[in-house]
Amino acid sequence: MATAPGHRLSDRVANLWRAIFLVVPYAWLLAFFLIPFVIVLKISFAESLIALPPYSPLFQWAEEATLQIKLSFANFLYLTEDNLYWYGYLNSIKIAAISTVLTLIIGYPMAYGIARASSTWRNILLLLVILPFWTSFLLRIYAWMGMLNREGVINNVLIWLGLTSEPIQMMNTDFAVYLGIVYSYLPFMILPLYSTLERLDLNLNEAAMDLGSRPMRVFFDVTLPLSMPGIIAGCLLTFIPATGEYVIPALLGSPSSPMIGRVLFDEFFYNRDWPVASAVAVVMLIVLVAPIMFFQYLQSREAGAAR
Repeated sequence: MATAPGHRLSDRVANLWRAIFLVVPYAWLLAFFLIPFVIVLKISFAESLIALPPYSPLFQWAEEATLQIKLSFANFLYLTEDNLYWYGYLNSIKIAAISTVLTLIIGYPMAYGIARASSTWRNILLLLVILPFWTSFLLRIYAWMGMLNREGVINNVLIWLGLTSEPIQMMNTDFAVYLGIVYSYLPFMILPLYSTLERLDLNLNEAAMDLGSRPMRVFFDVTLPLSMPGIIAGCLLTFIPATGEYVIPALLGSPSSPMIGRVLFDEFFYNRDWPVASAVAVVMLIVLVAPIMFFQYLQSREAGAAR
């Protein structure tokens, strides 16, 4: 049966809008991820120069209109020779992983409590979770510096309570970095967890309890598996930015325990060695993206097996 002209026109308009909505995220990724990454990748294959820009060109015209491409892998080899970079990568992954686990342990019960609260309390609690975002991130870290130093609030309270006779060294330690990361990224763990837990069907829990399961067994067999998408999203939102974190380790951490974000900053702005700094950034991106792609591959395999 022939389609009416009015319907064909509306279908074309709908297809046009659908194409526009599909193009926007790809254009966003192209403009703010792929193109900047290609620029950084190009610089990582260059050589450092005392010039402006401080690196050699990748493409160069030679005699007889010959285009030369000059790639240098020396920057990547240099990363394998200096223990500073290995230590920076491993220390970043260790601190980010432990911080992510701590954030999950603290954030899960908070998200669960918010999801099961009444609608009035739920809105208030969600407001409290996002309230820190109303203050500058840098100001909040400076506030932690004031509380953690030897004459800060925490040491004064501990001495007043008689728990210690002299101030405890908390600033410029890994403990302060863990504290700063967990505090700063806790909302990024709570919000995706809350979104998942709030949509869980409570009838499944009641069915499990009717069949004789205890509350703890119901949690581990029903609630926890069904909340895995929120757990994974929260862990990724915490782990990835925490690995490349610069401000928190620079202000709260020890210079003897550098994270890769601080190494990257020093190479760019103190040493002015953009090619090595770009190589550090490229390797860091690969280290972060590879596990995510592997996880997505496993997820797609599980989804295919479930069909």
